[in-house]
Amino acid sequence: MSETGKTRCGVVAVIGAPNAGKSTLVNQLVGQKVAITSAKAQTTRARLMGLAIHEKTQMILVDTPGIFAPRRRLDRAMVSAAWEGTQAADAVLLVVDPVKQRRHELTPLLEQLTGRPERKILVLNKVDISKKEPLLALAQELAEKAQFDEIYFVSALTGDGVADMKEALAKLMPEGPWHYPEDQVSDASERLLAAEITREQLYQQLHEELPYDSAVRHESYTERPDGSVEVRQQIVIARDSQKPIVLGKGGRRIKEIGEASRKELSEILGVPVHLYLHVKVDERWADDKEIYEEIGLDWVR
Repeated sequence: MSETGKTRCGVVAVIGAPNAGKSTLVNQLVGQKVAITSAKAQTTRARLMGLAIHEKTQMILVDTPGIFAPRRRLDRAMVSAAWEGTQAADAVLLVVDPVKQRRHELTPLLEQLTGRPERKILVLNKVDISKKEPLLALAQELAEKAQFDEIYFVSALTGDGVADMKEALAKLMPEGPWHYPEDQVSDASERLLAAEITREQLYQQLHEELPYDSAVRHESYTERPDGSVEVRQQIVIARDSQKPIVLGKGGRRIKEIGEASRKELSEILGVPVHLYLHVKVDERWADDKEIYEEIGLDWVR
């Protein structure tokens, strides 16, 4: 508990280049899965809030899309969402992958952070697979480019160093009442969470076979009299040639995607889940304003 015994509550924005491990770190801080993860870059699309608690402090973690050079409307909307996620934050965590580094995307981020009023914290991730000397050298180099208040070395995957960082973050939060109930871990609705879990399975099972331009749309979410839940979703792809990839031979692949999604969603909700998937081809889905609203992005021209 804090010395005064009062509660604390604040906002922590988590930013970085694509695939730096932001969502994995948010999940570690929360203590359970609230954001989907993938080895595929730019997995997170919209701002997602995870809720972490340390003693009498509640931290609202804003997991943002990776910040990169946008080319398409979807890219621009994602980058806009990332920077908006830092507004009104009590602290900004810049998560860096010291292995890949992605200097071309990291440099503009450092420039944007310079002079910002929020407390800035540098988080060097993936220390479990990084060599010590280059890691320390990188930390010193980045610290010279932006005035970071703290630097942490963690592994979001294994949890190394995360507990100490969480405790320190809690002390930075301002005194005030909690904004969410103690047992709530995310602001995502069950419908959005279900769609995100299916999208994660698309990435995990299809790897590089399916391009980035795909989406999962919620169609219906029905609670049955027996306590189970019926979920119907639409997998939207841009080209006819992608349909056989998602369906697989004899519909085998989409069945495997559905089974994995159903199992995970059932574990999260604590009730049996009946999941129905179908595939729709829409070459202009990335220009559909309604889809942007569904996945929590602003329409960016």
